[in-house]
Amino acid sequence: MKRLGLLLLTMMLLAVMLFACGPATGDRSSQATASFDAALLPLVTATPEATQIALNPMQGDPARTPLPVIFPTFAPSEELDWRPPPYPAPWALRAEDHYFFWRPIPSGQVNWPHPFYRYGSSYFGESAIHTGVDLGAERGAPVLAAGAGEVVWAGYGLYRGIEDPSDPYGLAVAVRHDFGYQGQELFTVYAHMQSMFVWDGQYVQAGEQLGTVGSTGHSDGPHLHFEVRLGENSFFATRNPELWMVPPEGWAVLAGRVTDTSGFLLPEFPIEIRSLETDKKWEVWTYVLTTIHPDEYYNENFVISDLPAGPYKITIDFAGFEYEAYLTLYAGETNFILFRGRKGFVVHPTPTPVDLTTPPDL
Repeated sequence: MKRLGLLLLTMMLLAVMLFACGPATGDRSSQATASFDAALLPLVTATPEATQIALNPMQGDPARTPLPVIFPTFAPSEELDWRPPPYPAPWALRAEDHYFFWRPIPSGQVNWPHPFYRYGSSYFGESAIHTGVDLGAERGAPVLAAGAGEVVWAGYGLYRGIEDPSDPYGLAVAVRHDFGYQGQELFTVYAHMQSMFVWDGQYVQAGEQLGTVGSTGHSDGPHLHFEVRLGENSFFATRNPELWMVPPEGWAVLAGRVTDTSGFLLPEFPIEIRSLETDKKWEVWTYVLTTIHPDEYYNENFVISDLPAGPYKITIDFAGFEYEAYLTLYAGETNFILFRGRKGFVVHPTPTPVDLTTPPDL
């Protein structure tokens, strides 16, 4: 009986240990996300501003449950593709465009945004609200100033504004540019760097090397996190860098606004884009509803850059129906579409965007 009792006790202990430890194998990405969330928990708890919610002016509904404001660590995987050199900066074929900035990673490196973690994404609630774009260049690749201006931050601690080796941005540089937009100052941010070649107060020219790509801070792989900030050097003052970085020569940018039939924004909603010339497909998702900000003119909730100019089909599945639109994307400019639920698309072609700050009348 004693042996039986010991055997039963041993089996019970083993079961408890297996339950506590979880499976020995499993989804590595899920495990990485879980460990990242756990690592960020003390930061969010200890930092009051980290839980501040800056309501998106596209749809400021305080009744909605806000998403957590935390920092991105999603490691970008390289998209094996080719891009022609970018247009010179500044560049604007339309009066509404403002491609003021060079790409912070030179041609020949991965200098385009990670396709699955663009500005305004939370990776469907599994990662952080992304206030910039991730450029997945290799460790040690040069990081260049996207425009001329003064270095206003160089080192660890950009988020809190005090020196802090545990800061989620890691080794970071912020530049206040000597040009602005609509009477407001412009800043760019370069984060997760491996090394830094500039100092506070230094004046840099466009294209001057600021440092090298790394994975410092809350990052699980080498890449450059790049932000554009308008009005103030603040985490809550960002804009979508894909509307500010010059596109590759001969290529286009597509922006749009996707709502339901009543005009309310659809967050993290998928849009399929297919080239009618090559049959290549892209997928992009709309923004979350908090923390990030649309362009003051386009009032968009998605942007996808680096699309070869030409004819495309845009597809959206809404309420059990598939809606399609056909349009030509013109090189070197922002092309725009509008989707309004059961009312479908507005494309005529590349219409001038309209002010839809408030939901339109039914």
